[in-house]
Parts: sequence; C-alpha cells; structure tokens
Amino acid sequence: MFEEIKAIILGTVQGLTEFLPVSSSAHLAIIPWLFGWEDRGLAFDVALHLGTLLALLIYYWREWLAMGRAVVRGGSEQRRLLLFLIVASVPGAVFGLLFERQAETVFRSPLLISIATAALGMTLWQVDRNGGMGRTIRDLTLCDAFLIGLSQAFALIPGVSRSGVTITMGRALRLRREDAANFSFLMATPIIAGAGLLKAHQLIKNGLDIPLLSGFAASAVFGLLAIALLVSYVRTRSYQPFVWYRLGFAAMIMIVYLLRP
Repeated sequence: MFEEIKAIILGTVQGLTEFLPVSSSAHLAIIPWLFGWEDRGLAFDVALHLGTLLALLIYYWREWLAMGRAVVRGGSEQRRLLLFLIVASVPGAVFGLLFERQAETVFRSPLLISIATAALGMTLWQVDRNGGMGRTIRDLTLCDAFLIGLSQAFALIPGVSRSGVTITMGRALRLRREDAANFSFLMATPIIAGAGLLKAHQLIKNGLDIPLLSGFAASAVFGLLAIALLVSYVRTRSYQPFVWYRLGFAAMIMIVYLLRP
C-alpha cells in the first residue's frame, strides 16, 4: 500500500508541476532525495509523462483535431500553427537526445537544481513584469516559434522547467500571458509524445502494476487540473506567485543541502 501512496504522490507532483512553471523534474528529483525514497525506474517515469500527455490531449483535443483536419482539408491558420509547433519542437528534441545522459545524472545535483530554480524564477519575474501584452499566437512568426523551441534546451537542467522557460520566452516576445501558456502547452504535446514513444519499450518490458497505474492516473488528473487552472489564472493575473514559490523552493533545497552531512 505504501508503494501505491508514493506513486500517487509522485504522479500528483508530476501532473501539477509539469504545467505550472515550477519544474516537474526538480520536484521529482528533490522529493525522493528529501524522503530517501528509491528510484522507481524509467518505466515509472514514462508512465507519469504519458499521464501528462493524456491531460494535454484531453484539454487541447479541439485544437489538435482542427490542425489534423487542416492538413487534409485545408485551412491556412491551423496549418500555420502546426508548422510552428513542429519547428518549435525540433530544438528541444535535438538537445534532449544529445544531453539525455547528463540530464539524468550530473544535472540532478541538488545544488544545481536550487540555483536553476531561483535563476529562472527571477528571469520570469523580470520578463513578465516588463513584457508587453499585445501579441497573440496568431501574431507569432517562424523565428518566434524557433526561439521558444530553442529555449527548451535549458529545461534539461532540473529546476529550469520546460513550461517555465518557454512561457518566459513567450512573454519576452510580448505574447499575452494566456497565449504564452497555451503555445507552451501545445508545444509540449509532441515533445512528451516523442519521448514517451522512444521509451515505451520499458513499459512493455517491465509490465504494468498497481503503483505504475496509480501514478499514471494521478499524473493525468492533476495535469489536466493544472492546465485549466493556469490558463484561467493568467488571463487576469501575473506569474508572480510562481516566482515566489520558486524562490522559496530553491531556498529550501539549499538549506537542506547545506545542513545535511
């Protein structure tokens, strides 16, 4: 039963922090480190990410259906958005393949995670406070999409946050807060799907068990909740609460790191 509870906790954390700009990889690295939990392995990580993929597909199914229809039936606006999402996905995929091993080993140092968490928090605060509000997804250019995609390379360092860094870049390009979040989440779909497919053999090899299914379900449910809450929240408010959370989380990691023998 305890393994199922841990799986639900980790699935909940994955679902919430994958889409809130606070870094899921940092939380999934730090929580087991804090409590001394054993790593459940690659198959469990894949299940959690597939849960967040399901959340994305449920929330944005209309957008993806419209883009699919545009490929077959025509529709310049939706085709344009699909092209931009493809362009934005390429840099992250390339850097992910090149630095996958480092991302799972040396980049997971608690000290590095603390520094990265605070640094991106301060950057998000500055960009969000000074960024304009006039542009929407329709105003993006191919260069904008590439820059947002390129920013994902920094998310290989736990603490940076894929959603956090892409939202920050979107705000730097003067996207409205809601549009920066929506483009970030739409862009996450092919990235998470690709990563899941590459490692899906681990699920087949290891088989399904109750903790794995529990983590998957929690990740999907809370991921869907996080998407809906964030998109709704930033329509009328800034990203400042997430900045304060990041700074507090970074300080906690640093304190524990320094006090532990």
